[in-house]
Amino acid sequence: MNDALAQAAAWINRPANALGRFLLAPIAYLPGWLSATIVAGVTGVLLLVAYKYTSNQRAIKRARAGIKANLLALKLFKDSPLVAMRAQGAILGGAARLLVLSIVPMLVMAVPVILVLAQLSLWYQARPLDVGEEALLTVRLRADDTKPISAVQLRPTDAVKVLIGPVRVESERAVCWTIRAAQDGNHRLTLIVGDQPVEKELCIGGGPMRLSSQRPGWRWSDILLYPAERPLDASSPIDSIEIAYPATSSWTSGTDWWVIYWILASMIAAFALRAPLNIHI
Repeated sequence: MNDALAQAAAWINRPANALGRFLLAPIAYLPGWLSATIVAGVTGVLLLVAYKYTSNQRAIKRARAGIKANLLALKLFKDSPLVAMRAQGAILGGAARLLVLSIVPMLVMAVPVILVLAQLSLWYQARPLDVGEEALLTVRLRADDTKPISAVQLRPTDAVKVLIGPVRVESERAVCWTIRAAQDGNHRLTLIVGDQPVEKELCIGGGPMRLSSQRPGWRWSDILLYPAERPLDASSPIDSIEIAYPATSSWTSGTDWWVIYWILASMIAAFALRAPLNIHI
């Protein structure tokens, strides 16, 4: 099952990466708060339109009308316990119908939302290394592979200087290096496992850059979460390659905070435009 899901995730990432590179390229030239706001507003409107065409708008409209009618009855007949109880029950029933009616559009939008968040994480979750800045490079071997971790080597490159390592952690099947960035640009580190070369992207430079913190192994969840680089083959002895990029500090586009801001800003945009677009949610 994992092989089929991993292959499907790898196929889905191809068009998602192509669109992400093109549509999100302006992020590199805009302030973080502005790009995060624009992206959240646009995706909020697109999801709103998708909700319209994947939901039963007539049924939602009727359910909302019923809730409003029973709220009015609750206000007008507040001195009648029986009428008030019936109205309250009808309100709860209407809310339950609205919840059921939202299940299908939510399921339809789940995959696009995951893909959008994965693409945005490449820009907002971390920042590139500055020249002279240090980071930890970690290679993890598969637990079921027989190759010794001593077989993992990092090929020398002018892009980085190795300060510490390789440090081998047998219990975790991991090999670590502390590296220092030496040259601006997009680079490729080459790791040798036995006689097999494996590459990992490395981003060095000021300003926002589309970067991949991890090259994933052959697991569908990791492939969706880290879409920028081609996943390692199922036959590869390496489970994952990770660079611990520095976190960014911002309430709107900083590490982890960008997700919260995206959710809030996209919801505000959707609720603000639902009436002009005549969409019932």
